[in-house]
Amino acid sequence: METINTLLTRVSVSNLKDPYPLKKDMDLVYQAALRAPDHGRLRPWRFIQVTDSGRERLGNIFVKSAKKNNIIEESKLSKFKLLPLRAPMVIILITNVMDVPKIPPTEQIQSTAAATQNMMLALHDMGFGSIWKTGAFTSINNKFIAEDLSLSKNSEVVGFLYVGTPKGNIKDIPELKNSDYVTYWRERN
Repeated sequence: METINTLLTRVSVSNLKDPYPLKKDMDLVYQAALRAPDHGRLRPWRFIQVTDSGRERLGNIFVKSAKKNNIIEESKLSKFKLLPLRAPMVIILITNVMDVPKIPPTEQIQSTAAATQNMMLALHDMGFGSIWKTGAFTSINNKFIAEDLSLSKNSEVVGFLYVGTPKGNIKDIPELKNSDYVTYWRERN
């Protein structure tokens, strides 16, 4: 029942501080990610782990990519530069989209999403916090970000996982009623 408890208590944590997980912890987190559903065993997920001064480098890439998208307001550029500093670790979530007719890109991206959820559950179980952000620097919103990160042409940036130790109070999530979200179809012979 420990798995059920992890599933029922995980929340997104936006206020994160040091320490971030050690390499041995992250090895387990990535192993959890690699257990995600994966039609055709394409293994489309890729991750770039960013810590320490790498976060400043990522901030500079955000600024460069924003400028290519004609965002030149200094206030926005300054904000973008600081985004990776919100947490001690950022994991760039990437789908390496393959041209496989029976497995469309959407399904490959969904596999990366499932891998990300597995990482978030593993991190929560270890006592760390995380929050998944999308926004201005995913491939759907920024056609230059994959290139600016030196990724292959078939790579899609699907989000950024901010990771660290929860700081302050963790928000309460109200318990939801299944009946508000689930429809039951019943047929009897």
